Amino acid sequence: MAKKKNDTKTSNKKIKMPSFKLSNQQKLVFGSFLAFFGILLFIAFISFFFTGEADQSTLSDFASRDVKSENWLSKSGAWLSDLFIQRGFGIASFIFAGLIFISGIYVLLNLSRANLAKHWFWGILTAIWLSILFGFFGNSYGILGGTIGFEVNTYLQDYIGKIGTSLLLLFGLITYLATRYKVTFESFTNLFKSAKAGLKDDFEQTNDDVIIPLDNNLSEEAHAIKSAYEIAKESNNSNTVKDVKPKVETAPLIVKPPTKEDLEDELDIEMEVKEVAEELSETDNLSDKLVADFGQFDPTLELSKYQFPPLDLLKKYDSEGITINQEELEENKNKIVDTLKNYNIGIASIKATIGPTVTLYEIVPDAGIRISKIKNLEDDIALSLAALGIRIIAPIPGKGTIGIEVPNKNATIVSMRSVIASKKFQTSEMQLPIALGKTISNETFVVDLAKMPHLLMAGATGQGKSVGLNAVLTSLLYKKHPAEVKFVLVDPKKVELTLFNKIERHYLAKLPDSEDAIITDNTKVINTLNSLCIEMDNRYELLKNALCRNIAEYNIKFKARKLNPNEGHQFLPYIVLVVDEFADLIMTAGKEVETPIARLAQLARAIGIHLIIATQRPSVNVITGIIKANFPARIAFRVTSKIDSRTILDGSGADQLIGRGDMLFTQGNDLIRVQCAFVDTPEIEKLTDYIGSQKAYPNAYFLPEYVGEESGTSLDIDIEDRDKLFREAAEVIVTAQQGSASLLQRKLKLGYNRAGRIIDQLEAAGIVGPFEGSKARQVLITDLTALDRHLENENI
Repeated sequence: MAKKKNDTKTSNKKIKMPSFKLSNQQKLVFGSFLAFFGILLFIAFISFFFTGEADQSTLSDFASRDVKSENWLSKSGAWLSDLFIQRGFGIASFIFAGLIFISGIYVLLNLSRANLAKHWFWGILTAIWLSILFGFFGNSYGILGGTIGFEVNTYLQDYIGKIGTSLLLLFGLITYLATRYKVTFESFTNLFKSAKAGLKDDFEQTNDDVIIPLDNNLSEEAHAIKSAYEIAKESNNSNTVKDVKPKVETAPLIVKPPTKEDLEDELDIEMEVKEVAEELSETDNLSDKLVADFGQFDPTLELSKYQFPPLDLLKKYDSEGITINQEELEENKNKIVDTLKNYNIGIASIKATIGPTVTLYEIVPDAGIRISKIKNLEDDIALSLAALGIRIIAPIPGKGTIGIEVPNKNATIVSMRSVIASKKFQTSEMQLPIALGKTISNETFVVDLAKMPHLLMAGATGQGKSVGLNAVLTSLLYKKHPAEVKFVLVDPKKVELTLFNKIERHYLAKLPDSEDAIITDNTKVINTLNSLCIEMDNRYELLKNALCRNIAEYNIKFKARKLNPNEGHQFLPYIVLVVDEFADLIMTAGKEVETPIARLAQLARAIGIHLIIATQRPSVNVITGIIKANFPARIAFRVTSKIDSRTILDGSGADQLIGRGDMLFTQGNDLIRVQCAFVDTPEIEKLTDYIGSQKAYPNAYFLPEYVGEESGTSLDIDIEDRDKLFREAAEVIVTAQQGSASLLQRKLKLGYNRAGRIIDQLEAAGIVGPFEGSKARQVLITDLTALDRHLENENI
């Protein structure tokens, strides 16, 4: 008999919920309707208690216009009142009028729907409980409890009686108080204790019994009173009492029991403790006042009407979802077991986990089997399965199993839409969330670029690097407002990132004198990298002045208006530098690119500058030791050799991938196999068109101006235009015999631009030589004496 194929397709597609998002005009109309309807219900319910009995006969003739109703809202009011109060919840129906009115207010003011849902939840529960409570009193109070309250009471009393029903109502009240208002048993005991203490105080104030305090710290008068009373009590002789006299011999002492006030004055002198609040600084007082008057600073206010792109812009594929082919799974399992049996390796158990492109078979070998023996059979298992890209994980970290990853015959597409729409991404609270794709267990893989803090991406040509970069950028565009993140895009190939030109004034950053936001010229790349270094130094200066350790603390402080913009403080967006082909830059510029890249990678994480570098040539002269040391997070697409895999991942594995977005991700620990989400060029075009069509900032985000040393000139500069620190700078250069702008920055505490201009002036004066690439300029003056002579000759 021919085997019957049992291919069951289980889709993980989420049912698309209808969108209830209203425009501002719709909110005005709908909110007003709800508010007015709530008011009308309230009026009709009030009228019911005066006209309800008279209107009972008119309810059956609702359609007839000849029959008049006494309700203040006529027939509609009579019908609604009868429905809610008589046939419904009784007097508790007023709660529904209030809930409908509150709903209208929430819609009009665009308040939180979650809070409104809580009001409805507790309001309905309260209405039900009150209806049952009023219905407990029977037919004579039928209007109070309504039909629902009466019927529920009848049902409950038939089964648990009146005592059981009353206890159930009490239990419901206790549950409500404990759940909503966090009332505990201690709350009741503390209430009774305070009431008892109050009664005791009242009782003591009116009691005529003698109160003799047991305190040794009594005054002489108090001791006299105490002694007299004790003598009188023992002898029961009034004469004895008269013999006890105070020190001042006047009238006979009549013993009077001391009142509580007397004893408190003598013994328990209450001390008032005055708490002194910590004195706030002038800055704190000012910031608190500003927040109270204007609220916290909102960086998105300038583009407050910015709309995040909808999911409909991304393509939905018919072939999405996991396809379970039971025949393929059984066939692969048998081949794996047979291959291992041929080498006398027994298997205790085997389990399969199906992913979009790869299935993971987890096996538990028999006791005594060496792991290395299974690891060495990688090629043999690949031969028996006739599959490309067999990868053995021996053992799987955190598990007592060995993993064999086998590509599926029919791979499924992981769309960008599916990972962006996932709950894991939508509810993410990461600073810079990136949805890369799905793991072997079909879970959406989301990472935080701010925690990486930099990402190195490598792989052979056509294996998915550019798609991976687009996935990173798309994730950030769907999650972050233009005020929160800016991109610096470097594209030597000039074709991969050009579509993002459309969002230049929303999301891109560039040099002030640059025409194109997408950087394609190597000279401009060097200037941009050095400009980012200046931006980094400026930001660290701001953090130092603000006493903050990182950009998150700084922005929180700035939003709370604790930092003065007049002192140079401003909201700092994250800056993400994306380099699409790093190998080309290294080949053409070398150290001039590697040095600022390494400096940014080492220092820029705390001030919100993060680097993403991609290359199709993962060789050691491109990905150098300095680069690797500062890029702990790495993505490896398929490469052609184990050497390239070790260069990227410090281990094998990337050479065994199957391509088309199949990748390995590591953040310095375990390798995670992920199928990268696919986002096509038309999708990027729709996305950038949608964002670019909205209101934007006047310009792109300008990076600090950078004047490269190659812009120096040997032309004469007017002596009067020379910098005030020209002579001092010349002495620094001659003394150090090193002609560089960075030396002047350190010694004279200058900014880069001013130091560069002074270098140009020194060149024009013949003190330093011309620009020589990455080398320091040659110093033409040997010592300070020669410098003085040279300047005198110039009449300076």
